[in-house]
Amino acid sequence: MNLSYWEIKNKLTNIDYTIVGSGIVGLNCALQLKLRFPKAKILILEKGIFPQGASTKNAGFACFGSLSEIIEDLHNHSKEEVLKLIKKRINGLQLLRETLGDKTIGYQNFGGYELFLDSDETLYNSCLNQRDDINQLLHPIFKSDVFSFMPNDLGFKNLQSKYSFNPFEGQIDTGKMMTALVHKVQSLGIELLNNIRVETFSEDLDKVKIKTNHFEFSTKKLFIATNGFAKQLNIPEVKPARAQVLITQPIDNLPIKGTFHLDKGYYYFRNIDDRILLGGGRHLDFKTEETDRFGETAIIQNKLEDLLKTTILPNTDFKIEYRWSGIMGVGTQKKPLVKAIGNHVFCGVRLGGMGIAIGSLVGKELADLVE
Repeated sequence: MNLSYWEIKNKLTNIDYTIVGSGIVGLNCALQLKLRFPKAKILILEKGIFPQGASTKNAGFACFGSLSEIIEDLHNHSKEEVLKLIKKRINGLQLLRETLGDKTIGYQNFGGYELFLDSDETLYNSCLNQRDDINQLLHPIFKSDVFSFMPNDLGFKNLQSKYSFNPFEGQIDTGKMMTALVHKVQSLGIELLNNIRVETFSEDLDKVKIKTNHFEFSTKKLFIATNGFAKQLNIPEVKPARAQVLITQPIDNLPIKGTFHLDKGYYYFRNIDDRILLGGGRHLDFKTEETDRFGETAIIQNKLEDLLKTTILPNTDFKIEYRWSGIMGVGTQKKPLVKAIGNHVFCGVRLGGMGIAIGSLVGKELADLVE
């Protein structure tokens, strides 16, 4: 890229903080840095036209975990660790709502549902049997029972006779949220450059040299908030995980309202603009979906359509209008990876598919690594 003196002087000189990734984490990191250091010159680099990864691709669930997900987490983490994870998700959601406002992000509280397929009798009975224990575990946080079971009267088919309901779960409009975040960041004088891919970086004694696909420059501190693409910047603890999604055309008199989890959360769907948004199926082909390439596969898309036909909208004609995919960052631990990886380089990644819930808080924690 042939840059002028003016561009170099005003855009790429005397940068205090550079953030890689303009998703939920990166934008919130920039906001928090600007609050703490109002005179700082902050630059955000984004490799896509819009934020890549999952921030503009997700389903917009304002959730902290379904009953079966929490039970499964307890198999791999201690009670204290699980409680800490749930508190982080709740606090993150609260920070998001406080930062932008419920109306701005289209927040609605229709509750969350977990459905159980006829073939999931073991999982269903496990959730029934452990519901009281989980409610007792969560009582210090919510001061009331979180999960209850109700008769399946929602018009869905091929399911167990009852579903789990959680009144504390909500949903947002992902597009409104990201538009508002970008506007808020730019209104504070924070520079955001799109179509800029960081290729390499190296630390000197008092700065970080950054080479992009278009130019090179230096910054005092570097923050990596690329989540699903963290491995490309030599953060091996994070693996990419693709999530495929589809959405129907508007459906007249759509009665479905809420966020719905199915098959341990591997499938999820919701209402939005009189449509059904449905995603998931990664567990059908874990190996193929461990990728940072966008795209859809027949095995997953066919299964999603089959679920719509046989279970979610069994008596309703529908047409698919859009299909897309997002790239999450996962690992062996569900705890986000927020740490220094050099003297002047920091990362906030591995959100594990909970970006809406914890992205704002991880962004704040990332910014707080700088003294």
